[in-house]
Amino acid sequence: MPDQSRPKHAALARPTLGEWSRHELAILGTPCASIQRLVAQLAGSLAPALRLGYVDADHTAADASPANVLSPLLQAGVWVELTDKIQFRRRDEHRLLDRFVQPQLLADADLVLVNGNHFRARQQLVVVDPRKTLAHKLDYLNDVQALLLAEGVTQLPPEVRAHLPHFDQLPIFKIDDIPGITVWLQTWLNARRPPLRGLVLAGGQSQRMQTDKGQLHYQPGREQRAVAAALLADICQDVFVSCRAEQVAGLPPGLVPLPDQFLGLGPLGGILSAFRHDPNAAWLVLACDLPFLSASTLQQLVAGRHPGRLATAFQSPENAFPEPLITIFEPRAYPELLRFLSMGYSCPRKMLINSDIALLPSPGPQELRNVNTPDQREAALRELAG
Repeated sequence: MPDQSRPKHAALARPTLGEWSRHELAILGTPCASIQRLVAQLAGSLAPALRLGYVDADHTAADASPANVLSPLLQAGVWVELTDKIQFRRRDEHRLLDRFVQPQLLADADLVLVNGNHFRARQQLVVVDPRKTLAHKLDYLNDVQALLLAEGVTQLPPEVRAHLPHFDQLPIFKIDDIPGITVWLQTWLNARRPPLRGLVLAGGQSQRMQTDKGQLHYQPGREQRAVAAALLADICQDVFVSCRAEQVAGLPPGLVPLPDQFLGLGPLGGILSAFRHDPNAAWLVLACDLPFLSASTLQQLVAGRHPGRLATAFQSPENAFPEPLITIFEPRAYPELLRFLSMGYSCPRKMLINSDIALLPSPGPQELRNVNTPDQREAALRELAG
């Protein structure tokens, strides 16, 4: 008999994704040409601050025109063809779309607008337009966020009013009110900004220091991992201490442990463990060996946060590279870190260097000065005491 007490699958926290993206809105209720025109107008209004993705179907895909037939290579049996068009890239492939593939294709977009006449999305913008009835698509309207009224429309059809009993509480715009819709979209996205959680990296072996760096005292009576946690507590929703399992019992009171689930990977293991704990949060990662770091520098990092990028980091004072261990990693960084790990790279900096991040000017060498050896520790203690 199989062991019924053992779960079939691991209890993993899953990212909150829709059909296409974390943030997606299906536009439906009006002809496709009107949807495309609206999206073009919004794209022009939102760019470059926001990266807009769009999903549609090709109405002429069955035509025999050169633009709508398989390329010679795909006809010959090539599975996927990537073409560098200099100004943009095009990918043609045989693989079918599904909800596991679709978010990968649109991972760089802050917001994905979907032609709801062809595809579903988790949330919707409903256009009330006498040219396109909604009567046969009411089941698509399961989380309507706003209503757009076509020219000459002043009220909702009876079937829509019945399906949306709280329609009078929804924002309503004229479809040609692009400035108003733009401001609403920006506010809507901002309200969905991932929460910021703090992570103190204190699980290292401290081989060069020859003693646990997190337990060192640079301030009287306070371990450095507690100091780092206190700095994060002022700007984060909550704070965890990344540590090895055997370190949990020795944490000072008040610190919340987050034991490593990815072992033998150094700081990357702690970051991935944090994302496994909550893949829908952004994580402000802070090493425990930065005794000169000030609260103002962390506030500067948070003020410069760009949720539309994979991460926000300071430039190193020593070179042009980002500092990976005082960085805000957005939720979209999780699959990218795993992708780099799958290629044999366990260095978070490698991902940051080769990814789309917001890189802030260095706050100065003293702020980001880490202390790794006994001699460096003695020098730091003298300077801090003076």
